[in-house]
Amino acid sequence: MKYKKYILYFHNDPLTMVGSKTIKERKFLLKICYRILFNSNWSKKRFLEGLENKFINSDKLQVVFQSANKSKIDLGKKKKMITFVGKLNRSKGYDIFGKAVVKILDKHKNWTANVIGDEQRDKINFLHKRLVNHGFLKHDKVIEIYKKTNIAVVCSRWEEPFGRTSLEASSNGCAVIISNKGGLPETITNGVILKNLSVKHLYLSIDKLIKNTNIRKNLQKLSLKNFFLTHSYVSKLIDKFRDEKFGNLSSFNIKKNKKNLRIMHITNFNERHNGRLFFNTGRRLNNGFIRLGHSILDFSDRDIQKYYKNINDLNGAKALNDKLKKTCYNYKPDMLVLGHADLISSQTLNELKEDYPSLKIAQWFLDPLNKNGPDYDRNKKRILDKSELLDANFITTSPDVLSFLSKKVKNYFIPNPSDTSFETLNNFDHKCNMDVFFALSHGVHRGILKSGKDDNRAIFIKKLMETTENVKFDLYGVNNIQPIWADHYFKSISNSKMGLNLSRGTPIKYYSSDRITQIIGNGLVTLIDEKTHYNNFFNNDEMVFYNNLSDLSEKILRINKDEKLRKKIGRKGKLKYTKYFNSTLVAQFIIEKTLDIKTKKKYLWS
Repeated sequence: MKYKKYILYFHNDPLTMVGSKTIKERKFLLKICYRILFNSNWSKKRFLEGLENKFINSDKLQVVFQSANKSKIDLGKKKKMITFVGKLNRSKGYDIFGKAVVKILDKHKNWTANVIGDEQRDKINFLHKRLVNHGFLKHDKVIEIYKKTNIAVVCSRWEEPFGRTSLEASSNGCAVIISNKGGLPETITNGVILKNLSVKHLYLSIDKLIKNTNIRKNLQKLSLKNFFLTHSYVSKLIDKFRDEKFGNLSSFNIKKNKKNLRIMHITNFNERHNGRLFFNTGRRLNNGFIRLGHSILDFSDRDIQKYYKNINDLNGAKALNDKLKKTCYNYKPDMLVLGHADLISSQTLNELKEDYPSLKIAQWFLDPLNKNGPDYDRNKKRILDKSELLDANFITTSPDVLSFLSKKVKNYFIPNPSDTSFETLNNFDHKCNMDVFFALSHGVHRGILKSGKDDNRAIFIKKLMETTENVKFDLYGVNNIQPIWADHYFKSISNSKMGLNLSRGTPIKYYSSDRITQIIGNGLVTLIDEKTHYNNFFNNDEMVFYNNLSDLSEKILRINKDEKLRKKIGRKGKLKYTKYFNSTLVAQFIIEKTLDIKTKKKYLWS
């Protein structure tokens, strides 16, 4: 039998993993693999258990430790702080740490302690006024705490194959105390190894480092000085083995010019609403990605969440996130594209980044981000939630409004994408029975208008109708007229000359709902507030810009009397919008910015 050659990397105990538990299985792996790499000598030793001595010194078996960033640390700025990071259970020794640190805090009144972790399987809880339990934190937040920490503790009971937390603590200048379990002793060059894992011995070790400043500072200095397991160092080792066998493949990351990406698109595809919004932005972007030649896998988060919620998972969020991880395991996406995927947790995305280092994550967001507009605080929180895990962030408002985000986040404006497979009408080519179309869906529940729920735009519409005589308005979602959906929506659009693009709240630069694509894309004359600054993209022959209610009323009356002008603006508007703001171009822009592809291509909106 002819086998392919593989490079296999063990990051866990080989004797606990499917496919390597038995001697026969491990001999088979030795046969088919060019190299078998281990994250510690302990893991390698476990793999060799029961095998003949001839395998012990095999060149096929190599130890390549895990890596971390080496930080520039000013030890003088460290705080009197003790930190524990890990699952809050007995296997991680959290019960030992908790008992020891409470005694330490009682004795040393000027010291504090941090606990970072949220898997309290054993329901262990320790309380002290200077003990802070942060719960789960994003990786960068953990590192920030390590940078301030003097003493870090990793006191696992179970045989850790390696121990990334102790490695990262060491790389950030902590004096590290570890248990003598598994591969943990291999994670630090200088530190304290507990040969006897107990509350007493941990307490004594921490107490010694607190009282003897010189010993503690010397350990910290040596940890930084001798730390060599950087990402660069370790990746070069792996590249060396790979290139020996397979030639120089340049990188494990996605090739920027890759023509056939696997893209997993996570948004609300409205499966449970029977196609009510078959033309939503998610579908439009899908069309764009497909036209570019990429593979798309839909992941309709809200449908999945609704389906799986139960008494033990009241909103279905746990099941949703578990399903996403399992789907990624099967699909192995190059890129995740999130659209309003609020229930996908930052923890899940962080885990996926760790499991698939080359994975790129993009987010698009359509809701208004106007400080003086509706839902600002809520929408701001939604944007902030995942921002630090994103490779690129796309909004339908000018990025100027995102001053609250870290400068590290790459933010871009995208227009609401048009798609000629949805916008098939050419209203400028035929007579219409109605003059002005306007529809909204805000304030609805299960697709129908909520009782007593008014939208502030209803007042504007009422005044407009009063000042615009002999004009026929086709309205939905206002004045107690129910909203319309699906094909009924497009049939109503087909009967109007003009479309009012009126968004919630005060107008803001570049913001518009996706209504704009449905109006202009079907050849209606688009009426839009000039404060949106869409006149940066379109001229007066392509859109109609107004500055107040009186001005709008006057322009509606003028266009209503001039059929030739109406057809001209409708035709030109559609041609330009569908040419420069179409779903294929928007999808291409998202890919290029997310993958950091530099092109000479210019987009009208950037």
